[in-house]
Amino acid sequence: MLFNSYVFLIVFLPITMLIFCIFTRQKNQHIIIGWLVITSLFFYAWWNPIYLTLILSSILFNYALGFCLTHTGSVCRKKLIMVFGISVNLGVLGYFKYTNFFIDLLNNVAYTTYTLPRIILPLAISFFTFTQIAYLVDTYRGGTPKHSFLDYCLFVTFFPHLIAGPIVRHWEIFPQITDKKFRFFHEDFSVGLTIFLIGLFKKVLFADTIAIYATPVFSAAANCTQVTFFEAWGGILAYTLQIYFDFSGYSDMAIGLARMFGIKFPVNFNSPYKATSIIDFWRRWHITLSRFLRDYLYIPLGGSLKGSTRRYINLMITMILGGLWHGANLTFVFWGTLHGFYLIVNHAWRAFLKAIGFKSTANNWLGISFNKILTFLAVAVGWVFFRSESPSAAIAILYGMMGKNGISFPPVLQGHLGSFESFFSSLGVTFNGFGAFEGRGFFLIFILLGIVWFTPNTQEWMAHMNPALEPVKNPARLQWKPTFTVGIVLGILLFFVVQSYFTLTPSEFLYFNF
Repeated sequence: MLFNSYVFLIVFLPITMLIFCIFTRQKNQHIIIGWLVITSLFFYAWWNPIYLTLILSSILFNYALGFCLTHTGSVCRKKLIMVFGISVNLGVLGYFKYTNFFIDLLNNVAYTTYTLPRIILPLAISFFTFTQIAYLVDTYRGGTPKHSFLDYCLFVTFFPHLIAGPIVRHWEIFPQITDKKFRFFHEDFSVGLTIFLIGLFKKVLFADTIAIYATPVFSAAANCTQVTFFEAWGGILAYTLQIYFDFSGYSDMAIGLARMFGIKFPVNFNSPYKATSIIDFWRRWHITLSRFLRDYLYIPLGGSLKGSTRRYINLMITMILGGLWHGANLTFVFWGTLHGFYLIVNHAWRAFLKAIGFKSTANNWLGISFNKILTFLAVAVGWVFFRSESPSAAIAILYGMMGKNGISFPPVLQGHLGSFESFFSSLGVTFNGFGAFEGRGFFLIFILLGIVWFTPNTQEWMAHMNPALEPVKNPARLQWKPTFTVGIVLGILLFFVVQSYFTLTPSEFLYFNF
């Protein structure tokens, strides 16, 4: 079930919210939490009821191990339980997500013909697996608040975060759902609904619209069609904005849905294209995944405490595995490797500047702008691998971006460039258009880039309402208030969303596939 689907918006959410309101009047925490668990499991089972047994088995297994960890005094035994739990969780994840990948890889490398029935990837397995691994490790360390089995079920299955994050931690959720004040509040509902509508607007009006321009270019590259300069750049810029607004929209919708039920989530998306470095980018993009990889992989590997060389190795291992987490394809490995290389260069450059006593360029407008654009372009190049169906298709796009497949202007310019026309022709420039990329897409790209770079994000706009767990560092000058004017604006947004539903089929969020 998609957040932007008819059945969710018209049936599931209203019924879930209505009965939640009724139950909160009974002031019985078990009934309230039980209802949300039931609806969350129904939400998950809507995709494929068969895999309901998988998530329930995973919950029972991890809760039992958590109980053993809590009631075991022996440090050695606790460590064995934790290692066993992590191994089983990763084993199950590996079977469903990577078995077909490694068999195909083996067949290609060793020229073998091993075959297995195609294994269908269960929805959300990457997210609920990481959530529960973090729970086991934290329980081993002795940092888990008191909770019941029902509390744990809601912590894992709560539908706003179940499918694509954020990857929540137990200490963020347990205190909220065990609080006696956990019930329906009009303020929470209005704030949450506003955030949800903003996210829905981003997804339907921005992400799905710009996707129309990105998809043909990557399909052409996958079909071994040469992609020209403007065609390649148009396609990758369109996808760069598609994934931005898709994930930004989903993150807003998840935070908004949770807030409607009186629960605050951690921020998972914080204007990453405003980042002034790759280090800064990973503090803004999929924040809870970065936090997980840092706390449960990078730091246990030694982090930055064992010298620069070991630090760079740890960074590369972390980013390669982070890339592989996104999907069982070599393109994700290359994407993770590229970002690992980016981070190593970024850290090494900072260390070099510090050693020679050079001040940062990020203390003036020109330097900040240069750093933002450079970071944005580096990230965009990385998205080529992330989006492409194969490494060869990614290379075809990169060749096009470098002009290796020629440069083609739109035919309408032919005969209107004067002396420049012969100059361009001497360089091999043609006037055959932008190929698979529709030229009008560039206009939409410029508009969306302006929104990305020059407007406040949802958290900044609603800072005074504390929309998420973390305080907002840079509140917008214009703050959201439940006024008549704001109601009109939200009504207009909702009108455009509803109107688009008659012309566009609701599409999956990109991170639903991970």
